[in-house]
Amino acid sequence: MSRIIPHPFLSLALLLMWLLLTHLSVGHLILGTTVALVAGWAFAPIAPPTPRLRSPAAFLRLCGIVTADILRSNLAVAWLILTQGRNGERRSGFVEIPLRLTDPTPLAMLAIIVTATPGTAWLEHDSGRGVLTLHVFDLVEPEHWRRLITERYEALLQEAFG
Repeated sequence: MSRIIPHPFLSLALLLMWLLLTHLSVGHLILGTTVALVAGWAFAPIAPPTPRLRSPAAFLRLCGIVTADILRSNLAVAWLILTQGRNGERRSGFVEIPLRLTDPTPLAMLAIIVTATPGTAWLEHDSGRGVLTLHVFDLVEPEHWRRLITERYEALLQEAFG
C-alpha cells in the first residue's frame, strides 16, 4: 500500500479539500483523486525522515512548560503594552544564543516554541556556527534568555528527541 499511496493522509486531505472547493460529482471525485495521488507520489522523494520520539515523558513536560510560558508571556506582554504604551521604558533587542541542536525536527520545534511565545521572535539560525538570533520585545537581561532557551527548551528537546 505504501508504494501505491505513499502518503495516505496527505492524499486524503487533498482529496477532501478538492471536494470541498468544487461541486461534488463523479468527475470531480475522479479528478480530485488523481490530483491527490499524483501529489502524494511527487512528495514521496522529498519527504523528510520520520522523527523518533525517544522520551515521551520529556516531550509531555516540554508541552506543559511551553503552555505555561505562552500564557505567562501573553499576560506580561499585555501588561507592558497597557501600562507603558509607546513611551514606556521597555527596550527591544537581539540576543545571540549558541545551540547544541543540529537535528531539523527539534530545531523546527524550538522555532515554533519561540515564535508562538509572545514577546519573542526567531530571526535566524546560523547552522555553521550553531547560533540562534532571537528578538525580544522587552530585553532586560540577555543572559536570562540564553539560559531560558538552552536550559529550559533545548535540554528538553534533546532529551525528547536525543
